[in-house]
Amino acid sequence: MERLYCLLIGYLFGLFQTAYIYGRMNGIDIRDHGSGNAGTTNTLRILGKKAGVLVLIGDITKTILAISVARVLFGESRPEMIYLLSLYAAAGAILGHNFPFYLNFKGGKGIAATAGLLLSFHWLFTMIAVPLFFGTFFLTHYVSLGSLLVYAGFLIEIVVLGQSGFFQMTQAHLNEMYLLALFLTVMAYAKHRTNIVRLAKGEERKTYLTKKNS
Repeated sequence: MERLYCLLIGYLFGLFQTAYIYGRMNGIDIRDHGSGNAGTTNTLRILGKKAGVLVLIGDITKTILAISVARVLFGESRPEMIYLLSLYAAAGAILGHNFPFYLNFKGGKGIAATAGLLLSFHWLFTMIAVPLFFGTFFLTHYVSLGSLLVYAGFLIEIVVLGQSGFFQMTQAHLNEMYLLALFLTVMAYAKHRTNIVRLAKGEERKTYLTKKNS
């Protein structure tokens, strides 16, 4: 039952669609512009750097809050599976971001929301994800490539740490966590399928922080 509660808590936080709300405050539906994605990168391209930063912070924060609530509620009663419950809360937030029911399930791709997971799950994940993403981004200027590599790294890291005894959970709980992490990774790759095709063809759009994106 704790799993369902965490998933629902996360989904409710994920429904705070920062890009959509900010776009509406500026008289547009961000999903009708650019890539059609209600996320940080599209907001940056359409509404500028300030908008992109605010949306990024909002989407990161909602996942952090979801995980924090899960830990407050179940940290003492279920300490042996708190990492698993935290991941359920994060998964809910990412699902709420990607598939908000009140927007006909058309949201974002979940990368900024996933950043909230990586920042709050454990500092080791942050230490891997930050240089992996920004190293890839500054070398290639492909946000999508950096995001996909971070997800692959996240999946590998969670399995390696899990099997090394880092999370101190039973193998059954570990296997459940691996499956959940795999689900999130597959969903991220599915949401980026058009980006993957463009990357393979050398046609993916680049994003720049120091000059105007066209």
